[in-house]
Amino acid sequence: MRWDNLSDHPAAPAVPALFDAETVTTRTFDTPEFRGVTFHEVRARSIVNRVPGASRVPFTWTVNPYRGCTHACVYCFARRTHGYLDLDTGLGFDSQIVVKVNAPELLRRRLAAPGWHGEHIAMGTNVDCYQRAEGRYRLMPGIIGALTEHANPFSVLTKGTLILRDLDLLVRAAGVTEVGVSVSVGFTDPELWRTVEPGTPSPERRLDVVRALTDHGFGIGVLMAPVVPFLGDRPEQLRETVRAIAAAGATSVTPLVLHLRPGAREWFMAWLGRHHPYLVARYERLYAGGSYAPTWYQRRITRQVHELADEFGIGPARRGAARHPAPGPAAGGTGGAGAGGQEPEPAGPTQLTLL
Repeated sequence: MRWDNLSDHPAAPAVPALFDAETVTTRTFDTPEFRGVTFHEVRARSIVNRVPGASRVPFTWTVNPYRGCTHACVYCFARRTHGYLDLDTGLGFDSQIVVKVNAPELLRRRLAAPGWHGEHIAMGTNVDCYQRAEGRYRLMPGIIGALTEHANPFSVLTKGTLILRDLDLLVRAAGVTEVGVSVSVGFTDPELWRTVEPGTPSPERRLDVVRALTDHGFGIGVLMAPVVPFLGDRPEQLRETVRAIAAAGATSVTPLVLHLRPGAREWFMAWLGRHHPYLVARYERLYAGGSYAPTWYQRRITRQVHELADEFGIGPARRGAARHPAPGPAAGGTGGAGAGGQEPEPAGPTQLTLL
C-alpha cells in the first residue's frame, strides 16, 4: 500500500508524503456496524487542502478527515482517490477507511498560522465527514471547535444523520461566523436507495435532518444528487423528491445529474450490469462523450426540477442560501458559498463535487 500520495485532488501539484508509513495503525472492530471494515489510522502532516484552480466548485479550501467511505455509494467519484494509495476502488473504497486521527489539532494549528486569512473551508466534498466511522472517531467536534475558536466560516455537505450529534456545536459556531449546511438527497425511491446507496441513512432520515436543522435556525439547501438517468429521472420521481424536500423545510434545491469519472465509472457500470443489464447500452450511449451526461439532458433535468421547486415554494440554490446567519461579519472570512450554496448554471452543465 502506498502512503506517499494522499492528495484529494488529482489535478493538485505534487506534494511530499502527508505522513510516514510508520505512523499507520490498522484496526478492525467486531461490532455489527463495522464488521468487514478496516480502519487505517494515520497522523497526517496537513489537513487543509487547496482545491485546484481548474475545479468548477464555489470554494477554495477543504478539510477531509477520512478517505474511503462506508456509505458505499456505487457512483461515488472519490473512488478514484483510493487508487492513489494502491487500494481497491471498488469494495476497498467501501471497507478500507483512512482516518486522519490528528485532524483537529492540525486544523487548529493551520488556522492560527500567520499566513491564514480566514478563508471559507468546505467539508464533505470528497467523502462524507459524517459517515459511520465518525461515530467512533469523533473528529468533527474538534474540527468544528477549532473553526469556532477562530471564527472561521465553513460549510458541511452530508448524507449522514450523525451531524445532529453536533447540533449544539454548529449553533455555537453560527454565533460567531457563517455556517453552511447542505444535505444530499438525490431521490426518495426506496428500492433505488437500497441498491445504489446501501450504506447511507434512508432519504427519509436525511430529510429529518433538514427538519431538525431548520428548526434550529439554519437555512438548509438540498443537493438533489445524483439524478440517476433512467432509474430516478421519471417526472413522477422528480416531483415526489422535490415535494419531499420542500415539505422538510429546505430553502433551496440544486439538481445534479449523475457523473461517472474514471474509477467510479467502472464500478457503477459493473453494478448496472448486475442489476439493470438492459440499461448498459443506453448508458454507454449517454456517457459516450465522457464523464458527464450531455448538456441537453442536464438542462432538461435542471429545468424540470426548478419548475417543480417553484411549484412547491422553494427556488433554485442561490449563493449563501444554505447558511445560518452570523450576528455580525465573519472574522476575516470570505463568506464563500460552500458545498451547498452553489450558483446553478441553468444554461449549461452543472458540475459540483458529489459525496
